[in-house]
Amino acid sequence: MTALICGSVAYDTVMVFDGRFKDHILADRIHMLNVAFLVPALRRNFGGCAGNIAYNLKMIGGQGKVMATVGSDFAPYRAWMKDCGLPLDTIREIADEYTAQAYITTDADNNQITAFHPGAMNHAHVNHVPKDAGIRLGIVAPENRDGMQLHAQQFAAAGIPFIFDPGQGMTQFNGEELARFIEQATWVAANDYEASLLCERTGRSLEQIAAKVRALIVTRGGEGSHIYADGHRHEIPAAKPRQVNDPTGCGDAYRAGLLYGLQKDLDWPTTGRIASLLGAIKIEQHGTQNHRFSSDEFARRYRESFGVSLP
Repeated sequence: MTALICGSVAYDTVMVFDGRFKDHILADRIHMLNVAFLVPALRRNFGGCAGNIAYNLKMIGGQGKVMATVGSDFAPYRAWMKDCGLPLDTIREIADEYTAQAYITTDADNNQITAFHPGAMNHAHVNHVPKDAGIRLGIVAPENRDGMQLHAQQFAAAGIPFIFDPGQGMTQFNGEELARFIEQATWVAANDYEASLLCERTGRSLEQIAAKVRALIVTRGGEGSHIYADGHRHEIPAAKPRQVNDPTGCGDAYRAGLLYGLQKDLDWPTTGRIASLLGAIKIEQHGTQNHRFSSDEFARRYRESFGVSLP
């Protein structure tokens, strides 16, 4: 069962500030903010929601295709995806644009300040969900507004079940538009802040949203996650990372775990734990696509984290 992963492909420039943002941002001067942070550590990584999800899904043994628009500078990322065994046939290059670029600064408390240039991602709507490519599952992850709306409509029209993952794209939509996504989607995934915003904008409670889909997944960082399904809230514990180096991309790793569980027809407690462990393994490494593990290593970590064997 191949999953079509609609979302951004981007280069992430990640900078690490040794101090804390809060020590240098004055609350009474925030309307005239002018501050610079010295960032001794800087890395350029392959990223973007769709790229990250596809990488993690491949690592865990699932099947996925990225559908995204990229720019004329895509060659290094193309070579990386090819080396990772990721299909490239649903990626379109926009010749006069740059690939999307994220500039992320993280402080000692793992807070982040991000500047994002969408570039070629602004053309995501030129891609269309294929009807004859063996796609049986999908996800609409953050990309441009028109692309997210179009791809959700196309998944729904084709009868392909999909996850709606509003993420950083949440601010592009009003309550009526978000409600439409929920009506079209099979599952909805969000972090706790995004879930609160989703409730506020749609005027619905978490339980009401969950009643509209097969499952509502709400991640809660170090406190684990909640999966609302079949009238029940599954409490998913957080897998403990061996060290915390970089939180960027943990949510994408989690979503890859959801896709894998759906592909394998696993129950929600197992699917949530797989997703949680993928996020923990990711946070141990700098960058969003630099972590590695074998199937045996993952099974051992699963047993160590949750006290049961991986099915």
